[in-house]
Amino acid sequence: MISEFNVKAEQKDNCVILNTYGYINNEGGQKIVDEFSQYHGKGLNNFVLNLEGTKIVNSIGISFLIEMIEKLNDSNGKMVFTNLDPTIEKTFSIMGLFQFAEKANSVEEAVNAFK
Repeated sequence: MISEFNVKAEQKDNCVILNTYGYINNEGGQKIVDEFSQYHGKGLNNFVLNLEGTKIVNSIGISFLIEMIEKLNDSNGKMVFTNLDPTIEKTFSIMGLFQFAEKANSVEEAVNAFK
């Protein structure tokens, strides 16, 4: 497992892809929100959260993701989660995140959801 959390953003077409690496807890969640805010503050409202490099998300990490989803819903934006570990997918489903955000099997599929 990666010891230090990292997030890398890339803009593609009309969306921002946030690629995560490591455990999403309070530190990881804050880093994601910080990166998200740099783009969302500039009017970008379509985000892909690529969790391919993440195998664990705790409840505090999920609260940061909910915060981003709420901001996107307020600005008519959209979040698509992709490359979900089966445990994370089940957790997100139980918590109802897919009622407010979408999921895709790949980054390409997620980006195409915004076209």
